[in-house]
Amino acid sequence: MSFASLYPRLTATRRIQDMCGTWDFQFDPKSIGERDGWTKGLPDPTDMPVPASFADVFTDKYSREYTGDFWYFTKLFVPGEWNDGNLDIRFDSATHHATVFVNGSKVAEHSGGFLPFTANINDVVKPNAWNDVAVKVNNELSWQTLPVGEVHTLPDGTKMSAPYFDFYNYSGLQRKVRLIYTPFERIEDLSVVSHVDPSAKDAVVDYTVATSGSHDVEVVVTDESGAEVARATGKSGSVTIPDVRLWQLRDAYLYTFTVRILGEDGVIDEYYDTVGVRTVEVKDNRILVNGRPVYLKGFGRHEDSNIHGRGFDPVVNKRDFENMKWMGANSFRTSHYPYAEEQLYEADREGFFVIDEVAAVGMMKSLMNFMDAATGTGKQKTYFDEESVQTETLEVHKRTLRELVDRDKRHASVCAWSLLNEPDTTVPEAVPYFKAIFDLVHKIDPQARPRTYASVMMSPAGVDKTMDFADFIMLNRYQGWYINGGYPIVKGTPMMKAELEKWHELQPGKPIMFSEYGADTMAGVHKLPSVMWSEEYQVEVLKMWGEIFDSYDWIVGEQPWNLNDFQTTEGIMRVDGNKKGLFTRDRQPKMAAHWLRERWIAMPDYKF
Repeated sequence: MSFASLYPRLTATRRIQDMCGTWDFQFDPKSIGERDGWTKGLPDPTDMPVPASFADVFTDKYSREYTGDFWYFTKLFVPGEWNDGNLDIRFDSATHHATVFVNGSKVAEHSGGFLPFTANINDVVKPNAWNDVAVKVNNELSWQTLPVGEVHTLPDGTKMSAPYFDFYNYSGLQRKVRLIYTPFERIEDLSVVSHVDPSAKDAVVDYTVATSGSHDVEVVVTDESGAEVARATGKSGSVTIPDVRLWQLRDAYLYTFTVRILGEDGVIDEYYDTVGVRTVEVKDNRILVNGRPVYLKGFGRHEDSNIHGRGFDPVVNKRDFENMKWMGANSFRTSHYPYAEEQLYEADREGFFVIDEVAAVGMMKSLMNFMDAATGTGKQKTYFDEESVQTETLEVHKRTLRELVDRDKRHASVCAWSLLNEPDTTVPEAVPYFKAIFDLVHKIDPQARPRTYASVMMSPAGVDKTMDFADFIMLNRYQGWYINGGYPIVKGTPMMKAELEKWHELQPGKPIMFSEYGADTMAGVHKLPSVMWSEEYQVEVLKMWGEIFDSYDWIVGEQPWNLNDFQTTEGIMRVDGNKKGLFTRDRQPKMAAHWLRERWIAMPDYKF
C-alpha cells in the first residue's frame, strides 16, 4: 500500500498543481550530471514537452535511439499557504528508472517505467518561492528490468537498447507530473469488494480505508445523480446499496465513494473515487461478470502514436475508445505494460473488460522472441534457469505486481490480471517462478480477480508447464502469418483445432480466449488474388480465425493483434513498425476492420 496508488483528486482538503508543460532536457551519456551539479540546472538544455516520449521529438538518429542517463529540469513555485501539510510530487510514470532531486537533495528513486510514485518534498522545499526540480532518468534494459532486454555498445562507445520485445523502447516522463498538497493526517488507501446476488435488489460492498492517523473515518456513497444511497463509519466495514445498478459489460454504472477523516473540528481529509459494483469469476469453462457468461471482443493494444510515442494524449485515448465502440468491442488487454490511469477510468465509464498486464514481457533468451515462437528454436534458449532470474528478477516482478494491484484494484473495468506475456514456459524452472507470482497476486488482490498470462506459440498444449496456475487460458497464436502464411493458410485451421482440443483435454474446466492473432498489413496494398501484406489477406486470416472460434463453445474471447499499427525497433521483419493493426497508426480503419465490425456487432456481449 502506498499513497502513490491514489489517483490525484481535488477535494475540500486537497490541492493539485499541474507541472506538465515544457521542461529543460539533456542527455548524459557519460553519467556525469550528478557529479557536475545538474540537479541545480542543466548546462546545455533543449526544450522537452512533458508528458511525451523524447525519441520522436528529435530529427537525428542518435537522439532518437539514445540509451543511458538523461535529465529533466524545471522550476516549481510552491504556495506558502501549503506549508501546513504534505507536499508530494507525483510522477504517473518515468521510464524506466528515475531519481528525483529538489533544491539539490535526492527525494525519491523508483524503478519501473509504467507505474506511479511520489516524492515527498517537505524537508527540502522553500515555500512561497521557486524550487529546483531535477529528474535523472535511465532507459537501459536488463534481465532485471520489466520489460526485459539488454544494452549493447557500438564500436564508438555509444550504448544501444536491445529489447527482448517487439515494440519500441519509448522513454521519458511519458505521463503527468503534479504537485499534490494533502493534510498531514490523510487518507492513504481505499479498497472495495462487491458482493452481488443476482436475485437480490441490493448489493453489499466491503471497504477498507488506510490513513496516517487515528481519527475516525466515514464513507458516503452517492449515485450518478449525486443522491446519497449509503453511509458507514469506521476504517473498515460494509455498505448496503439499495436497488443497486450493477456495472455491466458495455452498460456501466458508477457510484462515488467519498471517504472523510473526521476530527473534533470537522473534516480533516477527504478523498473520493468512482466504484462499479460487480463480480468476476471463472467457472465451468466460462468467464462470468455478475454471474453472467461473457464473450470478450476486443484488442491487444499499445500506448503508441505519432510523435508522442508512448506519451499520454487524451485525444488519442478518446479516439481509440471511439474506434473500439464502433467495432462492437467490449474489452482490451493492456499489452504489454500497465496503461495510464486515465485509460482505466475511461474503461470504467464505458463498461470495458480490461485484462491488466504487468510489464513482464521478453522473458525469453532472444531479441526476436516472436521468431523463436514461430520456428521452435526458443526451446533451446531458456530464461528461467538463470539464477539471477529466480532471485533478482523475481523480486522486481513481485514489487511491480504489488504496485500494479495497489494502483488498479478499485477499477471495475479491471476484471483480470495478466502476469506475463509470452514467457518461456517449456522448462521446469519456470514452475516455481510462476507459483510465486500467481500466489502473490491471489494474496494481495482484495477482489481475487482471475489471473492468467499470454501463452507463446513455442509453448503449445502438452509442452507448456505452467498453465495449471492460470484461471483461464490466453493464447497468442499466428497461424496464417508466422506459421502457414500465404498459400499454406489452409493448413492453419486443422493445426490450430488440434492444439485447442489438446488444451481442452488437459485443462477441461478452463475457458480459452485468444489474446493475439493476426497478420501484418500495409494499408492501401490490394491484391487479387490476395498475397501476404495485402488488405485482402488480412481479411482472409481473420475469417480463418473466426471459423476456429465458432467451432468450440469453451472459447470465450477474441482479441486480435493489434488495435493500431505501432512503432517497433527497426529490422527486416518490420516496415516502420508492426502493421498488424486493424487501424493505421493515425487511427483510420483498414479493410479488415469493416469485416470484423460486422462480425462483432452481430455477437452479444453476454453469450452462451
